Amino acid sequence: MVEPSNADYVELGERSSPKLDKYQKVSIIPLVFLIFYEVSGGPFGVEDSVQAAGPLLALLGFLLVPFIWSVPEALITAELGTMFPENGGYVVWVSSALGPFWGFQQGWMKWLSGVIDNALYPVLFLDYLKSAFPALEGGLPRTIAVLVLTLALTYMSYRGLTLVGWVAILLGVFSLLPFIFMGIVAIPKLEPSRWLVTDLGYIDWGLYLNTLFWNLNYWDSISTLAGEVENPSKTLPKALFYAVILVVFGYFFPLLIGTGAIPLDRKMWTDGYFSDIAKMLGGVWLLTWIQAAAALSNMGMFLAEMSSDSFQLEGMATRGMLPEFFAKRSRYGTPLVGILFSASGVLLLSWLSFQEIVAAENFLYCFGMIMEFIAFLKLRIDHPAESRPFKIPVGTAGAILMCIPPTVLILVVLAFASLKVMLISMVAVIIGLVLEPWLRYSEKKRWLRFSMNADIRDFHSTYR
Repeated sequence: MVEPSNADYVELGERSSPKLDKYQKVSIIPLVFLIFYEVSGGPFGVEDSVQAAGPLLALLGFLLVPFIWSVPEALITAELGTMFPENGGYVVWVSSALGPFWGFQQGWMKWLSGVIDNALYPVLFLDYLKSAFPALEGGLPRTIAVLVLTLALTYMSYRGLTLVGWVAILLGVFSLLPFIFMGIVAIPKLEPSRWLVTDLGYIDWGLYLNTLFWNLNYWDSISTLAGEVENPSKTLPKALFYAVILVVFGYFFPLLIGTGAIPLDRKMWTDGYFSDIAKMLGGVWLLTWIQAAAALSNMGMFLAEMSSDSFQLEGMATRGMLPEFFAKRSRYGTPLVGILFSASGVLLLSWLSFQEIVAAENFLYCFGMIMEFIAFLKLRIDHPAESRPFKIPVGTAGAILMCIPPTVLILVVLAFASLKVMLISMVAVIIGLVLEPWLRYSEKKRWLRFSMNADIRDFHSTYR
């Protein structure tokens, strides 16, 4: 899907740094499951869509919204991720299109959004286990459990991205298999009329849209690991294609089974409800499997997000946006300081509730995505002759049209945000606007040491 051009191409970032060649690269199968866990991890967390809007709109949402949001985002990630095959991903795209100041703002908002996202997974993990272990519902036992889980998964992230990738494969297979079995045992109980139930007078649009948006975004997160991918110009687009199919199936099929086989009680459809459905359809053994799958799936999502967040900080440091200690790697090839910063953020935010985390994360993520769309279009217009190993087969007009539906969805999600979420998010944005000049000032005063990888090429003048 590469469009031919008669212009002379300028190779941009095709070579990896010799310093990084000693670290093992990620191949396509682990990459597919890393993307799967960046975006989804299975249907755990989609239950609120049924509570908010009923079966019909929930099913239609997870079938149609991917074409409005997920596919355009995945295509843009494939094009820009192969154009700039280095760690940092969307930070590099925005920096190259709009300059390093806005690249930093992109990195700040996306990193904070990712950390907020990762704070959600210990919450979901414990929500699926609290029916079996009631002590985990609150208080000191829950706090200790969050701390121990976060530290254990942070250590696994430290041990290497290749290990995380293969663990993601095992966790992914284990997490999806019980829903295949649930579908088999549910066949005699399916009533297709249940799929058509809706009540337009009783719809929580804010919860519905936030649930869809949260479960179908973060396709661009894998771009922050592009420098760790084996032959990214071919591997990244293929992995994104397979991951889109896997994610949509992983949402739609369990929702189809759960809403079709069980009489509707919308109040019961909240995070963790698939465990109850499993018990009703298959008994305790299936309930246990679903709970274990949910717990392990949240581990996979934590590992994938932690890897993305920490390598993003490493990529920013190699471009001089952050102090150089963020670029230092452990003996396993992982960015230790980035991992520690990301894990600290997770622990600080883990006290928030599920819906508060989703809303705050979505709001910040929307700002970042708007800058990505602008960067994508600006690079298309200003640098049409740059090498793009994968290029979306549309011209400038087609690229603009492709960005309109997801932009409209972003504006709708922002409009439904609560005042509390808006205020918190705006404070976060202001911190980023102040933090970047302060880092430049600290560099000038030599309070912190900054450096830039000599192999990096950019369209804009850098901080140096």
